[in-house]
Parts: sequence; structure tokens; C-alpha cells
Amino acid sequence: MVTDLTRRKLLNYALSSTALLPLTVLSGCNDVRKLYSDPALIGCCRTSKGHFAVAVIDNHGELLHQFPLPARGHGIALQPSGTLAAIFSRRPGQYIQIIDYKTGTSWSLRAADPHRYFYGHGVFSADGRYLYATEGEALTSRGIIGVYELSNGLPKVAEFSGVGIGPHQMISVDEHTLAVAVGGIHTLGRVPQNLSSMQSALLYIDKQTGEVVDHAELANKHLSIRHLDVTADGAVICGQQYKSQTDVIVPLMATHRRNQSLQPLFAEDEQWQRFNHYISSVVTLDDYVLATSPRGNCYGIWNSNSRELLEIKPLADVSGAAVTNKQWVLNSGSGSIAYVSVTRQSKRNQTSIIWDNHWCSIPAVKI
Repeated sequence: MVTDLTRRKLLNYALSSTALLPLTVLSGCNDVRKLYSDPALIGCCRTSKGHFAVAVIDNHGELLHQFPLPARGHGIALQPSGTLAAIFSRRPGQYIQIIDYKTGTSWSLRAADPHRYFYGHGVFSADGRYLYATEGEALTSRGIIGVYELSNGLPKVAEFSGVGIGPHQMISVDEHTLAVAVGGIHTLGRVPQNLSSMQSALLYIDKQTGEVVDHAELANKHLSIRHLDVTADGAVICGQQYKSQTDVIVPLMATHRRNQSLQPLFAEDEQWQRFNHYISSVVTLDDYVLATSPRGNCYGIWNSNSRELLEIKPLADVSGAAVTNKQWVLNSGSGSIAYVSVTRQSKRNQTSIIWDNHWCSIPAVKI
């Protein structure tokens, strides 16, 4: 629950913390390269001293900016045609942090409203003027989409209700529509309360009115839809987590088109077992989709049209995924970064950053 005391602590943190943590000291040509490098990837992390932060790196894996966070961060949303990023705290989250990933400055923290918390994800409007965030009531987990204006204090200007229990990741599928992964799980803190009656769903919501314009559910009621991406031709890819018997094997990925039913992606039982009932990030590239599993210490690649699994590869504590330079780039809690494509073996770099659940690819600046 977000209490008044918690809100005061967050505000005090915002006033007392520095806006920017110092950069890693490098020498020689690396110093020069950092001055002229463009930001390429952004993700939440822990520092070498165990503090929570969000880090911005270039395409070489060099640290450009590192911003402190008062508690563990989760998802990140990037402003279209701008340089702002919104960092959402991990559920039950208590803050949104807005940063400028190009200049290295940050806004004051936006604390959750009383008796509310953030679910860890959000998305900007197409014009970059508004921010949509998945939220919940502290005692019921009743889902809400909060709409915030990108101005001083990040004021909330609207709320969309009727989105079920436990909305998690939310993406834009077109100019007018949001897709929302509704996990279906009521929690107190992070402890599930309703696994026997949980109801997950994929919702499509009108960005202007908040109306639910389409709705799909999985046949297995113990699958919780958590993470999403959209293919180039408009299909939504869903990654699930399974919340029942540990010896049951179920598909953890599905695809959906409007006004149709959810269709599972294919894999053999022993292949699904590798993911250990848990999908983290889901990222599409051309006709393919990649999904990570930190609990399974692996990632998989599917053809999004045939729904066939192409390969599973091991990577310890892999979670964050994004696309840059026409390839996937993955992060790990061990500090490694893997560059992956369908046609080539992965290349890996090692960083000193302890990466967390998700990250985003920053579009190249056009001059």
C-alpha cells in the first residue's frame, strides 16, 4: 500500500538525491568516444554498490548516464520524437521517474496516488504529450489505466477503469488503440490471493475514451498474460507465466489478431519445460519473435507466421530484450549483453552493470 509516509519518503528522496550518478571513469579514446556517442539502450539495474538505478549505454556498451532510483525499477517507456523516458517502479510500484536520456537530467519523482500503486509498465501517446500507466488499487488489485500530462508535476488528467485485475504491460497497437496484458492475479504486496479464481485477459482499449473495444482470454485459467509486443502486420504477441502445478506443461506464448481467438505458439513439451513456467520480455523483429526467461536461463525464437519454435539458447538470468541495428540485444543479471539474430550466432559483451527485467532501444537521432 502507498501510505502518506511512503509518499513523503519518495518526495524527500527526490529533493535530497543527486539528479545524476557519476559516470564510470574510463581512459584514453573511450573518454573521447563517450563525449560523442549517442544513447542506444536504456534499462533498470543495480549499481556495483547495490543501489537501484537506470542506465543509458551506447552501442558499444559504454555507460553514458546513470540515474539513481529510490526502489527497484521495472519497465521503461520512450517518448516518440523526443528524448524523455518514463521509468516505472516494480509492482507494487510507488513512483514514476521521468529522465532525459540525451542530456542526463531528470524530473522530480511522481509518487503513486493514495491507496494506489503502479504495475511497472506504461506507454506514451503518439504525440508525446501524455503518458499511460497501468495501476491498481492497493487492497483489491482492481486495474486502472492512469493518463498523465507531460508537464510540471506529471498531473493525472484521466483514468480508465473496467480493465480487470492486475494489468501489467501495455503497448500501442495503432494510433488509436492500446493493448493491455491483464495478469488476473490479486496480490497483497507481492503475495497472490486468488490463484484458484484468477482470470487473465488481453484487452484492446480506445486511447481517447478508455472503452474496451476487444477482449480475448486463454483457455487455461492459470496462465497469466504479462508481456506484449506487436508484429509489423499488427498481430499482438503475448508472453505468459503459469501459476499452478509445477509438473504441468503449457504453452507460454500466444499470438492474437483482433476479433479472433488467442493462438498458442508451438514447442515440444521438453522445450516448454526449459522456460520454467516464466516468460519475461517479448520482442518482435520482422517475421520473428524472441522471448526471454530468467527463471529458465534461456531465450527462444519463433517464426511469428508459422508459430514454430526455431531455437532455444542458454543465457544465465536473461531478461531484458530490445532491437537495435536489425538484431536483438539481450541483457542479463550477470552483466552480459548478447547480440542475437536468426541467421548468425550470438555475440556477447560483458559489462559491470547488473541489469534488471526490461530495457528499451533508443532510436538513432536524425540530423
